[in-house]
Amino acid sequence: MGGFPCQDYSVAKTLNQAHGLVGQKGVLWWEIERLLRLKRPAFAFLENVDRLLKSPSRQRGRDFAVMLASLAHLGYEVEWRVVNAADYGFPQKRRRVYIVARRLRSGVEPEGVLYRDGVLARALPVDPGPLLLGLHPYFSLDGDLAELSERFGATQGATPFRNAGFMSDRKVWTLDLEPAHDGQRRTLGDVLERPEDVPDEYYIPEHQLRSWIYLKGAKREQRHHKGSGTPYFYVEGPIPFPDRTDQPSRTILTGEGGSTPSRFKHIIQTPDGRYRRLTPRELERVNGFPDDWTATGMSDGRRAFMMGNALVVGIVERIGRELISEIRPASTEAPKAAAS
Repeated sequence: MGGFPCQDYSVAKTLNQAHGLVGQKGVLWWEIERLLRLKRPAFAFLENVDRLLKSPSRQRGRDFAVMLASLAHLGYEVEWRVVNAADYGFPQKRRRVYIVARRLRSGVEPEGVLYRDGVLARALPVDPGPLLLGLHPYFSLDGDLAELSERFGATQGATPFRNAGFMSDRKVWTLDLEPAHDGQRRTLGDVLERPEDVPDEYYIPEHQLRSWIYLKGAKREQRHHKGSGTPYFYVEGPIPFPDRTDQPSRTILTGEGGSTPSRFKHIIQTPDGRYRRLTPRELERVNGFPDDWTATGMSDGRRAFMMGNALVVGIVERIGRELISEIRPASTEAPKAAAS
């Protein structure tokens, strides 16, 4: 499994800072490609932020097209899904794209892979929806990697890649799939610690409250560029304050730690009316880790950073189980009787 750095694709970057495959960290994709070329494993399991499917801003979808074509060149077929962990009962709204590459097979039906038979479809069931008779039309990733990099997405404006898809022999079938779930969903409130177990330092001092409210509120303010002094209007929408505990949490970010007021950190209101931040243990629970998984001697701020960088482990576990069933199918068979 590989989770190559996402910063060059992340929505935390402004569009003119998101450089994709040529960014300082995005280029690490080519290290993954090199390892696959050298080792040729039967499967590769990758993840990234969902913005990968529409990166970079000036050629929407180009980076993912280059990745798919390079995997096809190495003899792999690929399935992918954008998954919000909350849609499968986990207590966090965390969207990531999961990518499973496997050695190319013949006679595979794309519709079956996407709806029923693929590793991702089995791990994370989808609403059957209307059958699409082979998902035609598909589109092809034509040209070598340099040509794709130059041309793909240069004219269409929007990415052609939907939230799910399958690529085989450079042919791409893609569509938006709806998650199927049993209606049972965990919320932020389900993972909170008992009030008596929360250290005092996590409660917001009265004198800081105004700063928290301002940072999380909607804004339309005239500001000035630092260099030129040119005036402009800064506009942003509101962030919930306090965070609702009857729903899955917002996505945990790497800047969650520390007591400094912030727009993006989670703040909840306690039964006694006070406000507080989330503890490292609660952040672990939101991602599905055991309590104190990160209690290795690092600071609480660093523990929060680790959880901002983490995946919802229950999603990975479900995909991992299906991959194991593909890699070791014989392990589920009854042992043969020994010859007498």
